[in-house]
Order: sequence, then C-alpha cells, then structure tokens
Amino acid sequence: MGTIKMSGIIIAENNLGDYDKMLTMLTPGLGKISCVAKGARRQRSALLAGTQFLCFGEYLMYKGANTYNINSCETIEVFYNLRTDLDKLNYAVEITKIIRDVTEENENCYRILQLFLNTLYTLSETDKEPELILSTFKMKLLCILGFTPRITECTNCKQKENLRYFSLKDNGFKCETCGKQDKSCISMSESTTNAIKYIIMAPPKKLYSFNLKDQSLEELKLISKLYFEEKML
Repeated sequence: MGTIKMSGIIIAENNLGDYDKMLTMLTPGLGKISCVAKGARRQRSALLAGTQFLCFGEYLMYKGANTYNINSCETIEVFYNLRTDLDKLNYAVEITKIIRDVTEENENCYRILQLFLNTLYTLSETDKEPELILSTFKMKLLCILGFTPRITECTNCKQKENLRYFSLKDNGFKCETCGKQDKSCISMSESTTNAIKYIIMAPPKKLYSFNLKDQSLEELKLISKLYFEEKML
C-alpha cells in the first residue's frame, strides 16, 4: 500500500525502543489506529512536536503489517493551555480516556472527532467551568453513539408540559406525576431541562455556547454522569 495523508489527533503515546514512539491516533475515516513514529524521541526529530499527546495534525504515513508508520507530520493544534494548567489537563485526560474506550479501528469517527476537538478547544481556550464542559461532552457523545434521550414529551404518559424529571430507566424526560413514580428519576430545574434540550439539538460549533451555575450545573453533572454510566459501563 502506498503512502496516505490523513488528519488525526494523538490520544496515547508510549516509548518504543531507544528513540521511537508507539502512538494511538483518532482519525475521521479510519477510526482509532496504531502508529509507529521512528526516531520521534530524538531532540532534532521532525516528528517530535507532531507526535505528542493531544497533538492534532496532518500525517503522511503508510500501512505496515500491523500498524501505520508515520513518515512526516504537519502540526495544526497542540492545545498548549492544557499542558500548562494541571486542572485542565486532568479533565482532558479523562475525556481522552472516554474517547479511547468508545472508538474502534475501521469505523467512521468524524462526528466523535469533531466533538473531541471542539471540547478540547473549549477547555483550552475559554474560562468555562470544566465540569460543565465534561457533562456536556458526555451527553452529546451519548447522542452520537445512539443513546439520545427523549426530550419532547414524557416517556411514560406522552404529556408535553411540566417535564421536570430525567428517567435513567426510560431514557428521557418525565412529567412531575410520572417522575415521582420512577425511582430512577432525577429532578431538574427549568434551566437544566433547557440545557439538556440545547445540548441535544445544538450544532457542533455552538455546543458550548451556554452556561449553567450552582444547582443547575450540579443537576446536569449528576444526570450526565449517571446516564453515561447506565449506557456505557
């Protein structure tokens, strides 16, 4: 097979031999792939910058027997602010672990990669609350993976008003009457209800164009955490 050019982001790196690296890269068309970057740990290597954890770039490579081999790379974004802020880096690591867990080789990962890059950019370049970013990421990722909650009506009685509960068991909103009868339900403020609707419906580039504070943020954090665990663990 000849050389191919593709964009991707490094989601794991490990030392290989004296100077090489074994990388895991998320790409839009090939999904999660393993790559070898020969000599990438040498100080003057042209691959040094482009093979770091969370580097997004364009890579020229060829497919070997079991892995891809990187010939050259052009760095697009390194998310520098994540590397200088330990708190933000810890959130980025947690988000990346989730990405590694839900992706496979030879699958179309365009939407997941787009969400991942938007999330890292927001975490790196804004002062938005990291817990809001993480919670939004989890909820939107579940939508991409096929677990979109039902938000237009009560999942039990079909009522469209007074939807103030989120049912983990029935995958979506419930009215006050039905919600009180469902032990898996979590009560929500109006702000949390609207935030979840926004997350599900928002276009990718506008996903993080909202804010939540205090109680509503805590509600979203709890709902996204438990719903994610319910579907993915």
